[in-house]
Amino acid sequence: MGNSQFIPLGRLGRGKDTEENTEVNWQAAEGMPRVYLETYGCQMNVADSDMLTGVLSRAGYQKTDRADDADVILINTCAVREKAEERVFARARELGVHKKRRSGVILGIAGCMAEHLKAGLLDRAPYVDLIAGPDSYRHFPDLIARAHASRSASTDDGSADDGSAPAGPIIDVQLDRSETYEGLSGAEGGDGVSGFVTIQRGCDKFCTFCVVPFTRGREKGTPPREILRQVRAHADAGYREVVLLGQTVNSYRYEDVGFAQLLRAVARVDNISRIRFTSPYPVDFTSEVIATIADLDKVCNYVHLPVQSGSDRVLERMRRGYTAAEFRAIVAELRARIPDIAISTDILTGFCGETLDDHRETLNLMRELRFDSAFMFLYSERDLTYAGKKLADDVPLVDKKRRLQEIIALQESISAEVFAARVGKRERILIHGRSKRGKDQLVGRTDGFKSVIVPADCAEVGELLDVRIERATMATLFGTPAK
Repeated sequence: MGNSQFIPLGRLGRGKDTEENTEVNWQAAEGMPRVYLETYGCQMNVADSDMLTGVLSRAGYQKTDRADDADVILINTCAVREKAEERVFARARELGVHKKRRSGVILGIAGCMAEHLKAGLLDRAPYVDLIAGPDSYRHFPDLIARAHASRSASTDDGSADDGSAPAGPIIDVQLDRSETYEGLSGAEGGDGVSGFVTIQRGCDKFCTFCVVPFTRGREKGTPPREILRQVRAHADAGYREVVLLGQTVNSYRYEDVGFAQLLRAVARVDNISRIRFTSPYPVDFTSEVIATIADLDKVCNYVHLPVQSGSDRVLERMRRGYTAAEFRAIVAELRARIPDIAISTDILTGFCGETLDDHRETLNLMRELRFDSAFMFLYSERDLTYAGKKLADDVPLVDKKRRLQEIIALQESISAEVFAARVGKRERILIHGRSKRGKDQLVGRTDGFKSVIVPADCAEVGELLDVRIERATMATLFGTPAK
C-alpha cells in the first residue's frame, strides 16, 4: 500500500457479523475492560483496526479515547518503511508509561510490524505484553486474556509469584494461508461515511524493496459472496461509500471472478453511492478494468497508481514488471477513456544503484504525467527483502534526501496547478466530518478524491453536496454550496 501515516483510532464501536462470540475472561477493576487503539499505516491497516474494533466490542470491550483510561492499549502497525517502525517504537515507549502508573495495563503491538520483527521486537520493546501478526485479529479477545493472565502471574519486580522465571509476552505471528476474515466486518468500527472492505490479502509480486509478502503472506482473495455481504453491511449501517482494499487490488481473482466483474457486482448494491479501490498494480491494470471504471457511475474517477521510478534501470532492479513506457501507456488509456480522472502515485527515490540520470528520468516522468498528488519516500532497507539481502544500499543518505526534496518540490508545484484548475468548477462532494481547521467548517471529498472545505451550516456528515470551488491550495479546495 501507499503512504504511512498515524491515524488515532480511539473509537471502539459495537461489532457485528463475527463468527465467534468470545467472552472476555477478565474484567477491569470497575466494569468491563477499556481499550485504546492507535493505527499506523495505510488504509489496509485502518481497515484491520476497524475489523478488530468489531471483534473486541463483540467480546465485551468498551472504547476509550484516552490511553490513561485504558486497561488495554493496542498499536496496530505498518512495516513498509523503517521510519514508520521507528515512530511506533517511540510511541510504544510513551504508552508504556501507563503500565507503571496503573497495575494490570496490557500493552500490545499488532499487525505488519509485529510479523516483521517477531520476537526480536522484544529487544527494543521489552515492556510489551502482546505481539500479534496480521492474521491474528480474530483471536484477540483470547490473546488479551492470556496476556493478562501472564502478566498477573508475575510480581512488579519481574519475578513470578512462585519464584520461577517470569512468564513472557504472548506472541502469535503465524501467517495463515486461509485467513481472509470471512464473517467479520468493520462496518461499525469506521466513521459511518466511508467504509473499508478488504477483498484481497497478501501479495505475490515480490518487488525487491518491499516487505509486504513477508509480513502479510501470499496473495489470497476473499470470496465474492463475502465481499458483497460486507458491502451490504456497510450500506445497512448508513455508509455512503465503500473502499475496496488489496495490496494489488486489481489483481483480485477468486475462482472465475476477476476484479472487473467484482466491481460490477458491488455497483449493484443499493444505497452505496460511491466505490473506490486501492492500490492497483500497473501490470494488472487491464483494458477491461479501465472500461469498467468508465462505464460505472458509482466507481469514482480516481486511481492511485504507484510508479515508484521513471527509470527503466531502476524499475528492473525493483522487479516491478513494467517499463516507464508501459506505465505511460496505462495512464494514457485511463485519460482517454475517463478524461477527468484524477491520478496519484507513489515515488521511491534513492533505491539501490540509482544514479543522477535515473533520478532525472523520474522528474521528467512527473513533469510529463502531472500526477494530481503523490506519496514520496526515500528508500530504506528492509531486512527480509531481496534488496536487503542481495543489493547494496549505495546511494548516500545526503543524496537520497536531496533527491527527495527535488521530487517533493516538483510535485507540490504540479499539485498547486492541478488544484488551481478546479477553481470555478462545480463538484459533488461527500461530507466526511468536521474539518481540523475549525468547528465552523466541514470537509468533504470530490469524486477525484480531493478534499474540499465548506461552511459547517451547509450540510450534514454523510451528505452528498454540490459545491462551487472558490479557491485552492496545493492540497485542499474551498467551496460554497452551488445554486
